[in-house]
Amino acid sequence: MTTRSRETGDLDDSIRDTRTIVIQLRDRIADLIQSEGLKPGEKLPTEAQLTERFNVSRPALREALKLLEQESAIYVEHGRGRFVSAISAVQVDRPITVFESVTDMTRAYGYKTVNKVLSISEEAPDAATAKHLQLAESDRVIRIERLRLENDEPIMYCVDYVPRSIIPTRLYDIDWSGSLLSLLDQHKQRPRMSSASVSAVMLPEQVLERNDLRDFGPALLITETCFNVSGVPVIYAIDYHRGSHFSFSLVRK
Repeated sequence: MTTRSRETGDLDDSIRDTRTIVIQLRDRIADLIQSEGLKPGEKLPTEAQLTERFNVSRPALREALKLLEQESAIYVEHGRGRFVSAISAVQVDRPITVFESVTDMTRAYGYKTVNKVLSISEEAPDAATAKHLQLAESDRVIRIERLRLENDEPIMYCVDYVPRSIIPTRLYDIDWSGSLLSLLDQHKQRPRMSSASVSAVMLPEQVLERNDLRDFGPALLITETCFNVSGVPVIYAIDYHRGSHFSFSLVRK
């Protein structure tokens, strides 16, 4: 889940907030709609009021408003202004469309997970991985296999593939138990968005046997390709979320 700044005043310029100013502003306006209790059909404050409230430029504000319009959170009536749409009244606890690190996601559920690295290797990608990461035949990938544990109980089984060219460091010099997104950030390749598919499955039989996970039960499998700010794929992730511990929500429109 993306963190949000204070409701009023300057936008957060903390080095920990990696969102662009426009994205921050979009989230702040969405917060304003909720905090002010604006109902569907009610008018947003004017551009002049919003620029003064958030201390931002008019072009940045318009870009943020355009994002909210594209997301159907607001709509425009020419000559009258911008209005809150019906979808702004719909709130979901865990929107599956939010891009976030697995570490942040598990924290949002209240879990204090420990990452257990099962294996780390450099290898040639299979056809599916090469396609998702847009790799040439001679390219290599780093494969990271991990469990996420909550109170010593496995709640996620994760396999991540990263192009070897992104992280030239020796594999054994890296602590792979931390956040992969933070590691990529160090190499100026932090993901900003992703495309994903979701399905309900059981863990593969060989994974169950090799890692003693027969009690894991049904899982929600999210297969995700993550892209950096330039749209280049930097992670191909295969994450099995234990069904007894995770649920996600969505809005249909």
